[in-house]
Amino acid sequence: MPEISRFFGIIIRMYHDDHAPPHFHADYAECKAVIDIRTLMVLQGNMPARALGMVTEWATLHQGELLAFWDRAQSGQPLEKIPPLA
Repeated sequence: MPEISRFFGIIIRMYHDDHAPPHFHADYAECKAVIDIRTLMVLQGNMPARALGMVTEWATLHQGELLAFWDRAQSGQPLEKIPPLA
């Protein structure tokens, strides 16, 4: 699964040919969450509120890119990096 961003110990990944709805995976320490790109709601898993807040802030800034990456991943195209949360 390609890593598309990393910041403050959080790793953001997206699978090629993953199931709908459009989403990404966020890992922080032992915590894992699947985040819906359109609603930014947690679909599965959990993580500490502070880490989830940073993930949500980052995803809000890059929502359009994430949706474009989802389409690219679904068609098997390579994914690039998205800048981390600063």
